[in-house]
Amino acid sequence: METTAWVQLHNVVTAQQDRRPFARATLRRIGAFARPHRRRIIQFVLLSVVTALLAVATPMLAGAVVDAIVGGKDPGLVVRLALLIAVIALAEAGFGLLNRWLSASLGEDLILNLRTAVFDHVQRMPVAFFTRTRTGALVSRLNNDVIGAQRAFSNTLSGVVSNFATLLLTLAVMLSLSWQITLLALLLLPVFVVPARRMGSRMARLQREAAAHNAAMGTRMTERFSAPGATLVKLFGRPGDESAEFAARARRVRDIGVRTAMAQSAFITALTLVSALALALVYGLGGWFALAGTLEPGAVVALALLLTRLYAPLTALAGARVEVMSALVSFERVFEVLDLKPLIEEKPDARAVPEGPVAVEFEDVRFAYPSADKVSLASLEEVAALDTRGGDEVLRGVSFRAEPGQTVALVGSSGAGKSTIAQLVPRLYDADSGAVRLGGVDVRELSAASVRATLGMVTQDGHLFHESVRANLLLARPAADEDALWDALRRARLDELIASLPDGLDTVVGERGYRLSGGERQRLTIARLLLARQRVVILDEATAHLDNTSEAAVQQALTEALADRTAVVIAHRLSTVRAADLILVVEDGRIVERGRHEDLLAADGRYAELYRTQFASQSDPGEPIPAVQLPYKKGLSAGDEVEPVTVSGG
Repeated sequence: METTAWVQLHNVVTAQQDRRPFARATLRRIGAFARPHRRRIIQFVLLSVVTALLAVATPMLAGAVVDAIVGGKDPGLVVRLALLIAVIALAEAGFGLLNRWLSASLGEDLILNLRTAVFDHVQRMPVAFFTRTRTGALVSRLNNDVIGAQRAFSNTLSGVVSNFATLLLTLAVMLSLSWQITLLALLLLPVFVVPARRMGSRMARLQREAAAHNAAMGTRMTERFSAPGATLVKLFGRPGDESAEFAARARRVRDIGVRTAMAQSAFITALTLVSALALALVYGLGGWFALAGTLEPGAVVALALLLTRLYAPLTALAGARVEVMSALVSFERVFEVLDLKPLIEEKPDARAVPEGPVAVEFEDVRFAYPSADKVSLASLEEVAALDTRGGDEVLRGVSFRAEPGQTVALVGSSGAGKSTIAQLVPRLYDADSGAVRLGGVDVRELSAASVRATLGMVTQDGHLFHESVRANLLLARPAADEDALWDALRRARLDELIASLPDGLDTVVGERGYRLSGGERQRLTIARLLLARQRVVILDEATAHLDNTSEAAVQQALTEALADRTAVVIAHRLSTVRAADLILVVEDGRIVERGRHEDLLAADGRYAELYRTQFASQSDPGEPIPAVQLPYKKGLSAGDEVEPVTVSGG
């Protein structure tokens, strides 16, 4: 048989054996994606029919050449027939290339549309979606499943149309030449199909096992080769055990590869043998008919050539449902992500944050983190079923107001709800009841772009992308010029460091910024905040994990970041918030105390308890607790002194 026929046959028998029923809704949605390309689809179908006609014409002309030679007819006729065969071959090649271009362009356009749709949709998902989803599983939807869906147009559609047209035409011509030989040739079809299906299921199992091992190795490499993962392995891992486990999986993939190669070889060899037997039948029976005078010699040759174009389309169409179902599965997995509704939607008539100074206000806010079934998919978490239980209430009637230009500090135990409060302001989550307002307007009434332009946030993670310093800064303000970038770096006390790097602003910071120290990463995120020039600033443990030297540099940068801005500051280190205009003590989702530093200490409540606990290691019993200052208090510069306030330890 021809090479292309064997390739088609191999693709069919090794396809995934998914036997789920057709989903009409899925088919309708596929039609919606294909509708903009219907003109090219029609052109493709017509070209497939023309190509099938040309494919059948060549064997018939070859038979005519044989008859002309045997009959001793005009040599010119033989030459003309040969030239016609050559012209048809050229036309078939040209149409084949054009047909392939149409199917490939349809498939690639589909990939573009699906990937863009999924990417845009995922960007609209809440933070809870990303905290639950495995990144690798989500990326797989954008890669493997989208490509699987593409095959529905680039391979499956082209295969079904061309095979169906070729089969009908070939059968019609073969029956017209000799119905007896055609029927006998069809009786050999089960000898093709039965071993093909059995061998195909075995090869599919091997390929699935190899894919599982490759996925496990990929996940392991992704985790171990990231900067934090590599550090953890070096500190606590056992390199020998890591290598042994990886090598065991790699050897299993190697063994499967050898077995698959041998199975494919045995399969092709067996089918080639059956093909040879079928050809022997055609030549033997056809030759007997020719000698008996009931069949022309050219017809025998035409039947033999047509036979090579019969089995592959028959087998491929027999397995077409498998290919179609495989494509439908990929479409369904993509649509599954697209059907997951974002919890946070922007209203069509969303407003902009009012101009001028902005206040931050919470009014009787209650909030519980959403259950898994509302924000995630079991397949993306790689669990059998999602947890449908609702989360416990994290915030219980929180109310406060940060006036324009005022600094409000949130302190309290870990897990008290401080970071949750911070995440509600930029609308990473929405409150279940009550209201969160910016400039007097509920954040649910504001446009996302307006909120981003108004509010900046620095977290303790100080996350950076694996890109240049310039690219990480321009996230805040893409139109910023060189002078603005260097000004932000100077105000963040980072300009000298960046200037000393070999590529300056174009230096790549490494995955998550690991080529920079913790303090340098934090100052770079603060520079990004300064570049954005937002009116409201949220600092969520911005200095929690820094040493004293790094903290001092970051605090100097924060002096600039908070000047004349409304600020909400979350801190475990109470030394960093004592000069705040208002301190809120959060415990168990409630504000249990509020006031200035001195007032809260005098009240001798939870704040005083936290303060004494933090500074107990720095003071002997009976000695006064040392005074500390807030370097980034508005109106102060890094070198100004603050009059210390001495507080007793008891």
